[in-house]
Amino acid sequence: MTTPNRALIVIDAQQEYFDGLLPIQYPPREESIARIQSAIDAAEKAGVPVVIVQHELPAAAPVFAAGSSTHRNHPDIAAYEDRAALRIGKQYSSVFAGTGLADWLHEHNIDTITLVGYMTNNCVLASATAAEPLGLAVEVLSDATGAIDLANDAGRAPARNVHETLMALLHSNWAAVTTTDTWTNAVQAGEALDKSDLVTSAANGRANA
Repeated sequence: MTTPNRALIVIDAQQEYFDGLLPIQYPPREESIARIQSAIDAAEKAGVPVVIVQHELPAAAPVFAAGSSTHRNHPDIAAYEDRAALRIGKQYSSVFAGTGLADWLHEHNIDTITLVGYMTNNCVLASATAAEPLGLAVEVLSDATGAIDLANDAGRAPARNVHETLMALLHSNWAAVTTTDTWTNAVQAGEALDKSDLVTSAANGRANA
């Protein structure tokens, strides 16, 4: 494998997921925010550019309202805002929709994006899948992301099931899923991370059924 040219994308590490209507449930949010901070520290040490993304909706919106306290980045992440290579706002789930991020990545010859932040079941998933047609390799840090409990007319799923299922789903096709520590070691070594593929994941699934 060739040495990847990475960027770390911090997705929506905002107070909405701590003090707002969408509290992260799994992994525990205080643990995942610490892992996000560790990933940023490792990226800065290795010269990997850090992109900080914030979701922003109109002031009257119930979540991520512009100017609200829950729109702000978590204090542990806000401390890095002035040092970020790029800060962007977004209105859609994907970090690419209407943001110009794809152009910035290509201009800087980035071929691999590492996703951390929230939520696994929305913006992380949408961003990982949207990267495929852009020709970008994707990495997702399982302990530096997080999900919420879900229940609606189609069914219900606890946050742990949501998170672990989506990590397996992403690793089967769209992303190399790993922990922050393993990713940090790969960054320091200039190595790419392995991911599975759909055929292998399906075969393993049948064998384990």
